[in-house]
Amino acid sequence: MYTEIKDRCDALSKNFQEISSNRKLILDKLTAYIQEKINSHQTIQLNYICTHNSRRSHLGQIWSVVAANYYQIKNVTSYSGGTEATAFNPNAVEALQNAGFFIEQLDHTSNPVYQVFFSEGEFSNCFSKKYDHANNPVENFAAIMTCSDADENCPFIVGCDIRIGTTYNDPKAYDGSILQQEKYTERCNEIAMECLYVFSNLQSI
Repeated sequence: MYTEIKDRCDALSKNFQEISSNRKLILDKLTAYIQEKINSHQTIQLNYICTHNSRRSHLGQIWSVVAANYYQIKNVTSYSGGTEATAFNPNAVEALQNAGFFIEQLDHTSNPVYQVFFSEGEFSNCFSKKYDHANNPVENFAAIMTCSDADENCPFIVGCDIRIGTTYNDPKAYDGSILQQEKYTERCNEIAMECLYVFSNLQSI
């Protein structure tokens, strides 16, 4: 794992007390789901879902993989999707770069594919897509709803084992403002910390 990302994980993992008790009750549901998969030796599939699959859902996809790696939890595959496809937002990409990720843009279409590296040779493929896109799992996965709009407008996710609403405020509200970078960093760190919290409570067997 790149040093800057590991250092951030080290720092965030020492501050789980900042997560409210009510929030932990929600996150603990995801921990319990993953632990059940570990206990039964099954692959863990996590699909982070937001309306446009442009910001929060990608951050969830990426940080959950990092958290699994940080706590050495095996057989975790993370995905993301939306109720519609747009593009991975450049401000979210920049926030990840500022956090220490190396990001390679593979094409220059309106919806580019990015490889987001957190370690040499280890990366997540990211591009905007619907949650039921062919690249995403069709069964035996957790649907993690990262925005209230998607949570409200997708009452049923076909094929998921469990649906968990871990909604986050949208940094899009600050696009073009003096607070833009601060708010994207804030959201990036919040999602990273909560992913780390989930994986910190798992037991490998």
